[in-house]
Amino acid sequence: MTYAWFPGCRIPFHLPGYGRQSLAVLAALGLRPVEMEFNCCGYPVRHQSLFASVLSAARALAVAARAGHDILTPCKCCFGHLRFAQVALSERPDLRTAVTDALRPEGLRDDPDLTVTHLLPVLAREVGLVAVKKAVIRPLAGLRAAAHYGCHALRPSPVTRFDDPLSPTIFEDVLTAMGCVPVPWTLRLECCGQPLAGKNDRLAMALARSKYDSALAAGADVLVTACTYCQMQLGAQALSCEMATPGIGASPPRPESPLPVTPVSDLLGAAMGLWPLGDRLAPPKAGG
Repeated sequence: MTYAWFPGCRIPFHLPGYGRQSLAVLAALGLRPVEMEFNCCGYPVRHQSLFASVLSAARALAVAARAGHDILTPCKCCFGHLRFAQVALSERPDLRTAVTDALRPEGLRDDPDLTVTHLLPVLAREVGLVAVKKAVIRPLAGLRAAAHYGCHALRPSPVTRFDDPLSPTIFEDVLTAMGCVPVPWTLRLECCGQPLAGKNDRLAMALARSKYDSALAAGADVLVTACTYCQMQLGAQALSCEMATPGIGASPPRPESPLPVTPVSDLLGAAMGLWPLGDRLAPPKAGG
């Protein structure tokens, strides 16, 4: 099977560069996912309507299955929810029946054997770390990188089967293959705060600030993401939440990121010679 490219809703509008860079890196490594039109994965409404969220995911899965493709996504929230929907459908016969009935008018059927995977496992396990390293022509030697895992790929681990939820290494392995020096940092597995954006902006920003502080304390030169929502929450191009906080007034301005935050595709493409490395991301010079 080939992969259908599932960028999710946010990448095309808010982070188009992440999508373009990821596709360019994959193409240079010999993979060309098929770009198709999909609906939302359903994650944003999971806690409002289980049926609506699973139906949305099931429709996306069925569209890919009808075309004969598995699904590859660079968004960990989409990855986590699509996998969640697959498990929910397998464990809830009543839910599967309702979803099957809802898909029938379009001639769609869910395929329980369809594979949903994320950019990082494809790079590390399918393309392979040896091949990734071989494709690197400008190693990012000396660049101290803090891998930000995000929540939805790691938990719940029986659903996502992404990596060890307590001690993952897949992200650091990919960073090492491009020449970076992964740094251990205390909050690497903690939430970025994005789920609270627009609901409690002060707490969301406090969580983001704690992430920056933890990465800086570990000596990181850059914070690296592999998730749309995490990049939006932590990066310079983040989606600002301008909603007023009830009883307080307008939310305070978003803090500037005290260190560069960039998707893994940006670094890997630069290491492969596909585009120049940004000035703020340049590895420190020896003796500097």
